[in-house]
Amino acid sequence: MKPIKLQKKKVSLVSILFYFILIVGTTWVLLPFIWMLLTAVKPANEVMSMPPKWIPSKFMWENFKEALVTVPFQRYLFNSILVAVCVTLGELFTTILASYAFSYIPFRYKNILFIILVATMMVPSEILMIPNYVTLSNFGWINSYKALIFPWCASIFSIFLLRQQFSTVPYSYYKSAKMDGCSDFRYLFTILVPLSMPTLVSIAILKFINSWNSYMWPLITTNTKEMRTLPVALAAFSSEAGTRYNVLMAFSVMMVAPVIILYLFTQKHIIKGISKSGLKG
Repeated sequence: MKPIKLQKKKVSLVSILFYFILIVGTTWVLLPFIWMLLTAVKPANEVMSMPPKWIPSKFMWENFKEALVTVPFQRYLFNSILVAVCVTLGELFTTILASYAFSYIPFRYKNILFIILVATMMVPSEILMIPNYVTLSNFGWINSYKALIFPWCASIFSIFLLRQQFSTVPYSYYKSAKMDGCSDFRYLFTILVPLSMPTLVSIAILKFINSWNSYMWPLITTNTKEMRTLPVALAAFSSEAGTRYNVLMAFSVMMVAPVIILYLFTQKHIIKGISKSGLKG
């Protein structure tokens, strides 16, 4: 009986230590978000006070109203939604077709080409910005939705992820479908896509969040307010007179809230899709 009690005691101590580490880590990660929320409702004179003041003396909900009128929020919101949705749909389309080609269609140097494409993920995106900008400038696409959407409608990481998922589907399904006269497109969209839905959902969610938060590319490819997205609008709260941090944080809360809500409701799909794509069947 004593060894069992000692074992239970050890397990309980390990569990307590585990949850303590989780609580400390979660609190540390959430501190910037808590500070952002509290700063968003602070009066201007308390934002930079020393020592820092966590709880404001008066909750200034007017900061959110001021953030809405400082920039054309509705236009920026429309642009962000349009770009994020179009980029997500475009990437899903190219990813599905490319993954199917690398999984089922035999062609010369297929494996070598796939290795080269995967190797390009090691190239920092910042290196490609100037060549991409020059290319789009030659096309006459600067300051247009085409510049914000088309360069991001393909992702090597998404192709790699979905190809791994396609490889888990037994090849006998493909042979049986072809024997029954099923075309490649029909097999792709009636069998492979439904079986790979968790991975596709995770790809779509991650792409939407990434596109929503994109700052550098919309900044350098747009030059009018009518074409810019929400992250670029953050620069409007800084001027030569200084930065209005309370209004800036209020705007940041409104900008970040949709993607946080989206992630909270879809995190299980993201984890399931990524973990499933790594299994071999």
